[in-house]
Amino acid sequence: MATIGFIGLGIMGAHMARNLLKGDHQLVVNGAFPIPDDLRTSAKVVANSTEVARNADIIISMVPDTPDVRNVLFADDGVAKGLTAGKLVIDMSSISPLDTQEFAKQINALGCDYLDAPVSGGEVGAREATLTIMVGGPEAAFERAKPLFEKMGKNITLVGDNGAGQTCKVANQIIVALNIEAVGEALLFAARSGADPERVRQALMGGFAASRILEVHGARMTKRTFDPGFRIELHQKDLNLALDGARKLGLALPHTASAQQLFSVCASHGGKAWDHSALVRALEIMSNFEIEKTVG
Repeated sequence: MATIGFIGLGIMGAHMARNLLKGDHQLVVNGAFPIPDDLRTSAKVVANSTEVARNADIIISMVPDTPDVRNVLFADDGVAKGLTAGKLVIDMSSISPLDTQEFAKQINALGCDYLDAPVSGGEVGAREATLTIMVGGPEAAFERAKPLFEKMGKNITLVGDNGAGQTCKVANQIIVALNIEAVGEALLFAARSGADPERVRQALMGGFAASRILEVHGARMTKRTFDPGFRIELHQKDLNLALDGARKLGLALPHTASAQQLFSVCASHGGKAWDHSALVRALEIMSNFEIEKTVG
């Protein structure tokens, strides 16, 4: 059984690491970062990311942004310093596709394979091991990693070469943001018209408007539960990747830009750490009307 190094035990990463442990994998974690108590007792704790790489066959990172991945991999105490030929590095963060390709080249030069494997499904998907995992990299490395992915997710796809997984994740984040905006507008319209927004949501779940966003985030909107599964500031980061890429490609993404502005309204009202379903709060602020809590 392979020894797995896991760096980044936050909201998502901690659940993913727990699911790997359920598969009887040995886990090595970086003691320089916060570690939940249960993982501290069940995993081997080492001093830094270099030591994680030295003690593991496969190293997984799950951190917030491109600079964080760069630091985990290439800092003086980073993963690269602890690699030997034949190891596999998997980044499951959501970061820049272009930087991902450069990271892969640097890791490949050390005789190791690299996969970008960002995920979708939020905290619930991480906890229940139902994540969608979008993978970029060599097919042989994908097949080597697939048993691990199957411990963390359900819909697992090799999209293409390095960077393709991250490109797919950016596309995912565009769709998710615009769906959240659509659900927020619809429920706000229903509530302001005098209808019970939760009953409207339930009715819509039986028709063509049904979606995972309406099911999960629509319920967050009517329950007024915006504790983060996925923080607004992280979705802002992902949409920045989309908009920066669109500028380089000469594409127009007007609704993506609109959703980013709504996230910015939330952030300016202290909502960077709100769940991204709280985008509806921006619509409420602009409309001077708030959806009342309609369910327990």
